Amino acid sequence: MRNNEMRKVIAAFNITIDGNCDHTAGIADEELHQHYTDLLNNAGVILYGRTTYQLMQYWQTLLKNPSGERALDDFAKAIDKIPKIVFSHNLKNTGWETAEIATKPIEVVINELKNQSGKDVFIGSRSLIIQLLNLSLIDELQLCIQPVIAGKGLELFENIKDRTIFKLKKTKSFNNGAIILYYEPTK
Repeated sequence: MRNNEMRKVIAAFNITIDGNCDHTAGIADEELHQHYTDLLNNAGVILYGRTTYQLMQYWQTLLKNPSGERALDDFAKAIDKIPKIVFSHNLKNTGWETAEIATKPIEVVINELKNQSGKDVFIGSRSLIIQLLNLSLIDELQLCIQPVIAGKGLELFENIKDRTIFKLKKTKSFNNGAIILYYEPTK
């Protein structure tokens, strides 16, 4: 653990300029895939809701049949390797050796993970980000703003109960026009 600090809970998510979460609307190029590969390789665990988890299972096909594009194949390896916890009332089996279905409420799982030693906990699903924001359990937001107006799709910050003020820590720009804003909530 870093200097006896608790693991951080980091929500890392792609959204469009208009705040939508359509996974097909973004510009997923080599540079962005490399960023997320590095992120996963330096994370301890990632939490998903069922819908996003099932979308991420696409990467299993690239493990069996590599694309030949290094950035895509490296991301597939990184997503395969990282432990995944899936929150679902419907799934009975994850179909992925490195994934397990959560058996406790999200706030219990988060508190247990935060108190364990290890690398940070990442949240990769809109539904979980909303729940954790409402429970004040997010330590950092990493919002990748895609240079696209989707015009449709789910909003990331829908059904947030209370106003939360964030402090911008840093930014990261990509050649495709995407930018990541790193925020932490003010206490």
